[in-house]
Amino acid sequence: MGLVINQRAEDITFPDLLDRLDIEEVTATPSAQDITQFPVHLGGPVETGRGFVLHSKDYFVSDSTLSIKNEICLTATVDILKAIAHGSGPDQAILTLGYAGWSPGQLEKEIQSNGWLNCPADEELVFSGDLETKYEQALNRLGIDPSFLVMEAGHG
Repeated sequence: MGLVINQRAEDITFPDLLDRLDIEEVTATPSAQDITQFPVHLGGPVETGRGFVLHSKDYFVSDSTLSIKNEICLTATVDILKAIAHGSGPDQAILTLGYAGWSPGQLEKEIQSNGWLNCPADEELVFSGDLETKYEQALNRLGIDPSFLVMEAGHG
């Protein structure tokens, strides 16, 4: 599975989502984020009603948080949404609805046919709020100029 992290969901806000889940928001604490500004992303076309939160490792629940790499974790329970709403969530987080998925062997075949480029994930890239340039930032980490990319792969 994979999560798209550069596409904002335009039809739902975080307060809307909290309301749908009957989670009361607490915005009076000084440490609480302005949750009206907490973005909801489109994580992919599969199970779009299911939420995933990529976040910094300062929030960790042993039974529900998965350490992905270095400083990045994933939690997919409603508890993290409650924590964010109450000002006790992670310092950095991205909420996505849905995910991208592949059948067994499909992703490997797509990678072999040069259908994917991948770069190491880091906090700066993953949690960057600049969605317009996130793709270019990833390409830059690989040393690739996007103007040289073509839609067809060459095979000898």
